[in-house]
Amino acid sequence: MNNINSVQIGRYIKQKEGYGAFTPFDFPPKDGLMMSPKLYKKNEEAIRLVGKLDGITRLLPDKNFFLKMFIKKDAAYSSQIEGTKATLQDAVAAPVTEEKSRLPADVDDINHYVNAVNYGIERTKTLPISLRLIREIHERLMTGARSTQHAYPGEFRHSQNWIGGRAPTDASFVPPAPHDMYKSLDDLEKFIHAIDDYPSLVKVGLIHAQFETIHPFTDGNGRTGRMLIVMYIHHAGLLEIPVLYLSSYFKKYQKLYYQKLQSYHDANAQVDAWLEFFLEGVAEIADASIEICTKITALRDLDFAKMQKLGKKSAESTLEIIRKLFGQPIVGVAEIMKWTGFSPQGAYNVIKRLENLKILEPLGDAVYGQKYIYADYYEIFDDGFREARAKKK
Repeated sequence: MNNINSVQIGRYIKQKEGYGAFTPFDFPPKDGLMMSPKLYKKNEEAIRLVGKLDGITRLLPDKNFFLKMFIKKDAAYSSQIEGTKATLQDAVAAPVTEEKSRLPADVDDINHYVNAVNYGIERTKTLPISLRLIREIHERLMTGARSTQHAYPGEFRHSQNWIGGRAPTDASFVPPAPHDMYKSLDDLEKFIHAIDDYPSLVKVGLIHAQFETIHPFTDGNGRTGRMLIVMYIHHAGLLEIPVLYLSSYFKKYQKLYYQKLQSYHDANAQVDAWLEFFLEGVAEIADASIEICTKITALRDLDFAKMQKLGKKSAESTLEIIRKLFGQPIVGVAEIMKWTGFSPQGAYNVIKRLENLKILEPLGDAVYGQKYIYADYYEIFDDGFREARAKKK
């Protein structure tokens, strides 16, 4: 096997226009990659935490509601990596905004990402991870979305793209030319399906880096590539419930994320450095997700216990509303009406009941169209909100 520290992923080939485009070699290397002892240890720790996370999420009640928040959080951070300014709170509040057609473009970016992830997770039940699935996800992500250039939703590019700079001649990275790209994509698809000896987490780290190296779309490559991570982990059976999303880790270390991807496909490739960074991220996010699930379970038990103070009929309807709040923790009167079929006054009475139980609290101080937030739950996902809230107390 090849020592992972000496592997070359590809080389720059001079194009007729004068610039060099990075063209991957056969992938993976024919003799495989020999992992270092350090990388083995990082993989062992990451897989241990992923296994622990899987065990906890299997026991979560109302897991489909909770999953919505994990996806929205990833959507917010993945979009922020690409320059979107909208926050997680903006994304969560978007469904309760009266004039949805006038949502800021930044929030719309996040909504497109959420829709694409949901589509991809559902689609993998009937279609294996493949170039076809990747195109379909990209189509959902980019159709009707803003883009820095013509996105051609669901279509692999027919022209040269580049990263950084004004043109390929002064770019920081130039992916393979279109005529070389398809061979690389074919290799990647075969690698995804291959039965081999690569540990699953190492394999998905290679899949993400190789996809970003190929950069097969004119726009949306970063977001599509980050979706592939959770879909592969879920599809490989490491997590029954897809709750491991790395975008917050990549955003936290964004400069390093770009550096490690760049080092992966440099002329002097550092594949091990990328994989170490990636596995550290898996371990960090898995550990954080375990804590989130633990807090969710404790809060759910606490708030469900409050229902004992209510009459049987009120308790049943209120419990159902709380379950829905796990997926949509920012609401207004209109949402409660939709969930319950109550009149405006009846919905308002429910909100007041939840306020008295210290489950909902006003979000801001609007005179009209007041929104309410399940703050104890929402802050589990949003560190900034939790810190700001703590200062007010």
